[in-house]
Amino acid sequence: MKKPAEGKAVFNGNTGSEATWRTISVDSTTKFKGKELANGYLYLTYESDRDQTALLQVAGHSMLYFNGQPRTGDIYSDGWLRLPVQLKKGTNEIYIRGSRFSAWNGISATLEFAAKPVLLSVEDPTLPNVVLGEQQQPVWGAVVVINATAQPLTNLQLKSQLAGKELVTNLSTVPAMAIRKVGFKMDPSGVQQKGDHTAAVSILQKGKVLDAQEIKLVAVAPQEHYSNTFVSDIDGSVQYFGVAPQSQKTAEGASALFLSVHGAGVEASGQARAYKPKDWGVVVTPTNRRPRGFNWEDWGRLDALEVFELAKTKFKPDPKQIYLTGHSMGGHGTWYLGATYPGKWAAIAPCAGYPTLREYGSADGKIPEAGRTGMESLLLQASNPSNVLELAQNYNAGGIYIHHGDSDKVVSVEYARQMKVLLAGFHKDFSYYEYPGGSHWFGDESVDWKPIFDYFKWHTIPSDSAVNKVNFSTASPAISSSYHWVSVLQQQQALKYSRVQLDRNKKQKTITGSTENISVLSFALGDFQKGEKLTITLDNQAPVTYEVKSDADILYLHHNGSTWKTGAKPQLSKQKGAGRNGTLKEPFNHRMVFVYGTAGNQAENEWAYNKARYDAEVWYYRGNGAVDIIADKEFKATAYADRGVIIYGNATTNSAYKKLLAKCPVQVQRGSLKVGSKTYQGDDLGAYFMWPRADSEVASVAVISGTGLKGMQAADANQYFAGGSGFPDYMVFSLDMLKDGAKAVKAVGFYGNDWSIEKGQQVVQ
Repeated sequence: MKKPAEGKAVFNGNTGSEATWRTISVDSTTKFKGKELANGYLYLTYESDRDQTALLQVAGHSMLYFNGQPRTGDIYSDGWLRLPVQLKKGTNEIYIRGSRFSAWNGISATLEFAAKPVLLSVEDPTLPNVVLGEQQQPVWGAVVVINATAQPLTNLQLKSQLAGKELVTNLSTVPAMAIRKVGFKMDPSGVQQKGDHTAAVSILQKGKVLDAQEIKLVAVAPQEHYSNTFVSDIDGSVQYFGVAPQSQKTAEGASALFLSVHGAGVEASGQARAYKPKDWGVVVTPTNRRPRGFNWEDWGRLDALEVFELAKTKFKPDPKQIYLTGHSMGGHGTWYLGATYPGKWAAIAPCAGYPTLREYGSADGKIPEAGRTGMESLLLQASNPSNVLELAQNYNAGGIYIHHGDSDKVVSVEYARQMKVLLAGFHKDFSYYEYPGGSHWFGDESVDWKPIFDYFKWHTIPSDSAVNKVNFSTASPAISSSYHWVSVLQQQQALKYSRVQLDRNKKQKTITGSTENISVLSFALGDFQKGEKLTITLDNQAPVTYEVKSDADILYLHHNGSTWKTGAKPQLSKQKGAGRNGTLKEPFNHRMVFVYGTAGNQAENEWAYNKARYDAEVWYYRGNGAVDIIADKEFKATAYADRGVIIYGNATTNSAYKKLLAKCPVQVQRGSLKVGSKTYQGDDLGAYFMWPRADSEVASVAVISGTGLKGMQAADANQYFAGGSGFPDYMVFSLDMLKDGAKAVKAVGFYGNDWSIEKGQQVVQ
């Protein structure tokens, strides 16, 4: 880009109107404000008298380019994001991209010249409460390490000192000129009193102290609300969940578990405190990874499920008394998780919630279905798991209590009324209440509403033996595959809705019903006796007979296009299935490692590292996460077994590419790209695609790639860490996509169940 100047035209927008620069000044709060910032760039420069490092702190923006390098944004103006940057002698250029919040909240920018090259930042900690009398084992915390040096930091340790107890934790590598949130252990056994306690933390390298800071932990009594930390299986980072403990233990039997998902901008600890302790169960509140996080979709969904499993292990609830609720964005999370995982909840209670992202403001909803091209339809198919309206029949699995203020100006009560009408058409057990005069938040009763918990008491999860009629839908077996004794393992068309309606008669030993978009189906046969012969009739086709082998027997049925036949369990090492089913986002679920290319030219190698670092920063900011970043020459498959691998570069520029992707039908190298038998030429092609790891049944590879620097820069644009956004198995596009949209997408597709292009779905041009 040419240097901006007042009135200079830069480009034509996608509406055909000309965009021009204008001068803007800070206001009295030292912030830049203006309506143009909602969808524009702020250009700043800094004149440096020498080459030097600094910490750049910008707030209120979606992202920025510092001397051409992409860096993550602080869209919510949290104020704790300090990024190390390398200043060059002379003019340093910063292009700051605004957001919808920038117009009224403004954008601020500061350069800080730190006295130390390595710093501990404690402004964004993840810390537990110390629960007196219960926590004698080490607990986890996390703080940020800032590496303002040109070399990766290795051989690091973090030492914690709390109430006279000291622990040392080995840390992962912190990349050059980067930040990383690191987990460490603390010994709380010396804490004996309630209240605030100061812990000292210091970062060491080979025994030398590089920096030291203090953090504060709060000790609480066992009956008080508290936060509990854990190491996430998603990425190995430290996360937390909130708890409103049960007020008293019941004399006999297990208690209930209430999973409550919070609204946008709300901490999980604050969500827990909104509930008075219940005498018949415990309230547990996951984080969605951040107060805004992922809308309880994608990694927000995974966080909720991870905390759900931890809570079941920790509190050992009655498996029949498990409930789901949430407010605002958490109301959406309740609708979404309730529809996606029927059978897990005895009842759900969405409060002030909207059912779908598409209707509440996602750009997906702005593309009319009637006018979509085949390319657009296939792209949007990847977002189908987000549409709970298509999964609505799953709500029959339990009770529903809808709670909404009738004067809500943030999430209109019309969303609740819409769902009331929808449910009235088929659901026989839901309750509906509009709180008179209720705004979006009208106090703790917005969530802690006694009639909700009274309603919950009336509902329990039936046993598998008691469920003989099944009506189950899913958009992806990798997200949701099972309902009681039925599982959808493979689809005929990926991420189109799969449905199964069954009637089981145990006396007559029959299962009958209909299916839609299912290739492999399984039945757990624990309710039948060894030696019993079953007759299964699906879709009015020839019946299948089967003799039960044991009370742990599972029957697998395969559809060959015209009939159902018994078959073997799909081999996850070779086929799609409930454990691994595709889409670009899937490799990011399994302790991902970012591998940047170093085998290209200088510009290509710089792009690969800068893009990997940028994605790691976005993951930290949006997902409170941490990622290993390594060079291609450092990658060894055995050292990263069963982990998702994210490749930055192509077969020419990244030496790890051929090790992992030799058999992939999508191949990218400098100057050309091949999808199956179709070859594209040029240096301006970008690609996102995934491929299963041959040495794993769970992990996959995602590739962020381009045929040249232009194509690589085109791959910078999309936000795959946005909750609810869908990406197919593979997607090829040119740099023109930035101005022409879907018209410049060259190929989109889903692999078949055998991971081939030929048996999958594809649109090419």
